Amino acid sequence: MLRALSFATALMLLCPLSASAHKMWLLPSETVLTGPRPLITVDAAISNDLFFFNHHALPLDRLVVTAPDGSEAPAENQATLRYRSVFDVPLHQKGTYRITVPMSGLFASWEVDGERRNWRGSQDEFAAKVPADAQNLRVTESVGRVETYVTNGNPTDQSLRPTGKGIDLVPVTHPNDLYAGETARFQFLVDGKPAAGLTVEIVRGGTRYRDSQDEIHATTDADGGIAVQWTEPGMYWMETSTSDDKVEFPQAEQRSLRYSGTFEVLPR
Repeated sequence: MLRALSFATALMLLCPLSASAHKMWLLPSETVLTGPRPLITVDAAISNDLFFFNHHALPLDRLVVTAPDGSEAPAENQATLRYRSVFDVPLHQKGTYRITVPMSGLFASWEVDGERRNWRGSQDEFAAKVPADAQNLRVTESVGRVETYVTNGNPTDQSLRPTGKGIDLVPVTHPNDLYAGETARFQFLVDGKPAAGLTVEIVRGGTRYRDSQDEIHATTDADGGIAVQWTEPGMYWMETSTSDDKVEFPQAEQRSLRYSGTFEVLPR
């Protein structure tokens, strides 16, 4: 039941009708490391304050760890608690791992005797949960991903190839080669094509202990690119979203797209 509730909560945040301030994130214990038996622990949560566990665990049922050679790597010791999920990733290969929680689903609303009814869930559940004769039915399809990146030894890029579905981040500057005082460049794609005009929000962790969010805002150029000037080291959260009508589910009218990523900026 906790897993189902977690999924519904996470799916709600992908829906454009939700005006929630909650953020979804993955937080690795380290992002750049080496050694004979390197291993990281990752926290996964949906929270009010960045990188604090104060709202809900992020479900792990769709977790994917992509190894440096492009294969799928195991995530060990998975557990879902009340406010966070947690898992370990042994880094057996040299290079960069991409850790992703992909999300997809539907949000539907309709009227019964003048009252609005809402439902969120998967495409497989739609027929059983939404009446076939629903009045004034509106359906939104949601596609999103929450990601972070970890490197064992020298950075590589095979695991960072775009999926071609929804919003992809293409790191022009490697995500594990970010330093305070330097400028990093990223490209965003939608369905494999450069996405111009996306609004990107970037926030440094520790918002619980400061009066303002200190957001960095950027808008993607014609090639889907942004440049980010890192002013200080720390763990950063990056998010962008958009919507269109390129739906796959027959009853859907709109598609909601979202990307969230966690990056570590190191001191020089």
